[in-house]
Amino acid sequence: MQTEYAGEAGTPGASYAWKGNDKVGEGRMTIIDARPGQLIAIKLEFIKPFASVATTRFDFMPQGGTTQVTWTMDGHNDFAGKAFSLVMDMDKMVGGDFERGLAQLKAVAEAEAVKSAQAPAPSSR
Repeated sequence: MQTEYAGEAGTPGASYAWKGNDKVGEGRMTIIDARPGQLIAIKLEFIKPFASVATTRFDFMPQGGTTQVTWTMDGHNDFAGKAFSLVMDMDKMVGGDFERGLAQLKAVAEAEAVKSAQAPAPSSR
């Protein structure tokens, strides 16, 4: 699979593009909004095998010593897409991807929290 990154990581306009075989297809993700500790919104463009555009959003809500993450994806379907969604179980198709993605996000966030807690305090001279 070929991948390409552009822009300043974590800021609006930054993007990730991929191009691969029939399993991964081709597409691009571009950050359209980023508010640390609050949300990140991404324009998700699928090019191949089926063209579509969606907005993916991660909302972060602090809850005590944890953070609740809500991951949503919105888009518009044409007639064929609506017909497809009537016969396909979308939770079966992408539910596992959402679960794996959230588990990976949790692992990265927890590792960063441990790293930050172990970092030496700045000297106050």
